[in-house]
Amino acid sequence: MHSSYKKTITSFFVILITLLVVSTPARAALTIEITQGVDGAQPIAVVPFATDQLKTALPYDLVSIINNDLARSGRFAPMPEKDLIARPHDGGTVRFGDWRLVSMDYLLVGRVRQLGDVNYEVQFQLFDVFKGEQVTGISYPFVAGDTRRMAHRISDIVYEKLTGQRGAFNTRIAYVTALTAATGKRQYHLNIADSDGFNEQTILDSAKPLMSPSWSPDGQKLAYVSFEAKRPQIFIQQVFNGQRQRLTDFKGLNSAPVWSPDGKFLAMVLSKSGNPEIYLFELATKKLTQLTKHPAIDTEPTWSPDGSKLVFTSDRGGKPQLYIMRIARNKPASRPRRLTFEGEYNARGVFSPDGKHLAMVHGNRGRFQIAVLEMANNTLQVLTDSSLDESPSFAPNGSMIIYATNRNNRGVLAAVSVDGRVHQRLEVQQGDVREPAWSPLTDVQ
Repeated sequence: MHSSYKKTITSFFVILITLLVVSTPARAALTIEITQGVDGAQPIAVVPFATDQLKTALPYDLVSIINNDLARSGRFAPMPEKDLIARPHDGGTVRFGDWRLVSMDYLLVGRVRQLGDVNYEVQFQLFDVFKGEQVTGISYPFVAGDTRRMAHRISDIVYEKLTGQRGAFNTRIAYVTALTAATGKRQYHLNIADSDGFNEQTILDSAKPLMSPSWSPDGQKLAYVSFEAKRPQIFIQQVFNGQRQRLTDFKGLNSAPVWSPDGKFLAMVLSKSGNPEIYLFELATKKLTQLTKHPAIDTEPTWSPDGSKLVFTSDRGGKPQLYIMRIARNKPASRPRRLTFEGEYNARGVFSPDGKHLAMVHGNRGRFQIAVLEMANNTLQVLTDSSLDESPSFAPNGSMIIYATNRNNRGVLAAVSVDGRVHQRLEVQQGDVREPAWSPLTDVQ
């Protein structure tokens, strides 16, 4: 992928399609492995919630999901259930001195009541063991089918109360998998899954490559590129009902769609004039506005969180680097300004939700790694130690960056915290997985 700019953008598609080809007959949901956590992660005990009065058992164990969420954040060290020194279900029965003796910082307890055939209520309390005080206590109704989402919601609350940063466990990721079926034909799948890899759903199957999924700000739609017509076209698809529409079918490239923060525009790359340029597509009017005009290859646009700027990749300086320009409705875009100078290659930029960092693929001496640029002082930090990383996407709370990489000659996903201290690997048992995109935070996940 990384040498494509030296030739044409078409080579980029050819190489990436090759990376997506595998020879395995089945697919499975993502599994997540924590490969590096934070030294001194905060100890927390999550006591199994009381469920003894339930007539119908829950389909999933709430506490197991909460423990897994907190552990994979890398910032918490949940106590193993077998080591719990007591099993209280409310604050009135907690003996804080006992928990202090085992150096526990926080304690989460709770109970579940059944309100009807499939209706439940969970009540939980989070305590600061050292202070002997309640940090928060909340009750929520839920239905059996939303057990996993309720567990993620509780995890989000615990994470936010103890770190000051909104949790992102109750979110989704989109990604593309590629397999070779038993018939020998290649199959591509656009999938979504919960942030922990469960509840995988395929929202589109195709015999042709699928690329560049991008979430709408409300988390209800995905824009993506499909080659089903034997050439790239941009589509928008409703995530939950499958309805979709073809957005562009211009001659040449139709690629790299990305939603504006207000959901009214898509930035994209078109070569209908003969050269890949950055365009804005207004969804309500279908009006196209060309933003760049240069003989070099301009591609991979990304929006700043306030929608006032676009960063894109261009080889106008001789090698792929990131450039930034200001945009405003009904006004010409500003002249692009080069952002990156360190390294031989910087591409696929994406802003953190607060706009303070820009993640990218950073190439130097034949290695391509995930790096972040601190916008305030232009300081670059390389976060990964692999050699073929691509497609970074920020978690909606800005804590982690998910990206695609290569392991044992197979495409897998990985994630790294923005400070580089937490590392995870996400992979399917068979097949290649690429092109990750983390969903936004919404009030209703």
